[in-house]
Amino acid sequence: MKLLIKNGHVIDSENDGKADVLIADGVIKEVRPGIDESVADEVMDASGRYVMPGFIDLHVHFREPGYTHKETVRTGSRAAAKGGYTSVFCMPNTKPVIDSAREYKNLMDIIERDSVVNVYPVGAVTKGQQGKELADIEEMASLGMKAISEDGKSVMDSSIYRRAMQIAKKAGITVFAHCEDINLVQGGVMNMGDRADELGFKGISNAVEDIIAARDILLAKETGTRLHLCHCSTRDSAYMLRCAKEEGLAVSGEVCPHHFTLTDEDIKGDDANYKMNPPLRGRKDVEAMKEGIQKGYIEVISTDHAPHSVEEKAQSIEKAPFGIVGLETAFALAYTELVKSGLITFRRLVECMSSNPAKIAGIDKGMIKEGKAADITIADIDKEYEIDSSTFESMGKNTPFNGFRVNGKVITTIVGGKVVYNEA
Repeated sequence: MKLLIKNGHVIDSENDGKADVLIADGVIKEVRPGIDESVADEVMDASGRYVMPGFIDLHVHFREPGYTHKETVRTGSRAAAKGGYTSVFCMPNTKPVIDSAREYKNLMDIIERDSVVNVYPVGAVTKGQQGKELADIEEMASLGMKAISEDGKSVMDSSIYRRAMQIAKKAGITVFAHCEDINLVQGGVMNMGDRADELGFKGISNAVEDIIAARDILLAKETGTRLHLCHCSTRDSAYMLRCAKEEGLAVSGEVCPHHFTLTDEDIKGDDANYKMNPPLRGRKDVEAMKEGIQKGYIEVISTDHAPHSVEEKAQSIEKAPFGIVGLETAFALAYTELVKSGLITFRRLVECMSSNPAKIAGIDKGMIKEGKAADITIADIDKEYEIDSSTFESMGKNTPFNGFRVNGKVITTIVGGKVVYNEA
């Protein structure tokens, strides 16, 4: 089966112009203008649309096993496909935790059966994510695992964490760091500041994130480990990333659309759809996230896609779980807030959502190039529409962006040469 994508604007780290893309047997065979339609079994007209390497999300929660009332691999992967994502990395805080070769294999069986996109399980740092004993990192890495993370919490014992970094370094995998000093949270549910005081909720200070970010960078420097800071939200985390880059450390960072789009002042009363961890921060923090993306020391845009049931999120901010969904809104929010505003180029956005995540995770993706896997996203950047959570493929509808008007609509998602999403 040969698929020809005609007349699109192909853009990645090496391409930026009108070209055709020929796909055969799941692989990109040719990229150039004027490929004859007669060589293909099927022709897809991408006139007026952008043809990009499939988006790669280093940070999602598909909740399976254990929490399938929130999301499953099947529904999460369909949400990913609708959002233009062809590869995602699932965090290990499931039930049971992905902390051994057995659990890793069990999850891979589910993925192979149910997923429509590439799903890479991330292994836990410690057994049961209890922070006391290292998980079977080497065994999971031998099965193809690309990263470890204690996401949802931090490993508070620095000696255990350093040992995990040393093992990760030897295995050639990346450490994804959730930076949160649990001893400083003290029941906080939103950003510490005037808005928290107005609403009567306990706040979470910037130091909760900053202290662990500093520790993790220093441990990465000592061990030589590749470290990736998840969901950065504070101006000091951005500053530390810049310093780490200037020093030449193998340290990277990501930011989620909600952390460069909203501030704590946007929280409309007691609405748990605005509750996430780390929380929405102040205006100076948001500007620091944007500057980091613009200047390149924040290299990745991820979603931290965290679905919950309607009933769970219907509770007060004080009682509801942390987290919002993001796979089906990230591209449009990022394009609207960052590119349409003139802050960054469209190519820069594609790098942040595809080629940079691929390099950090060590997967051979993120480019539209002959010989590469045909993982491709096609979008209409001029399409304006209103975000409607009722149309989400995800089981989770928990988003603060319902009703937002945005530009940038994913039209088609192709994984391994197979169309896995196509707008009707």
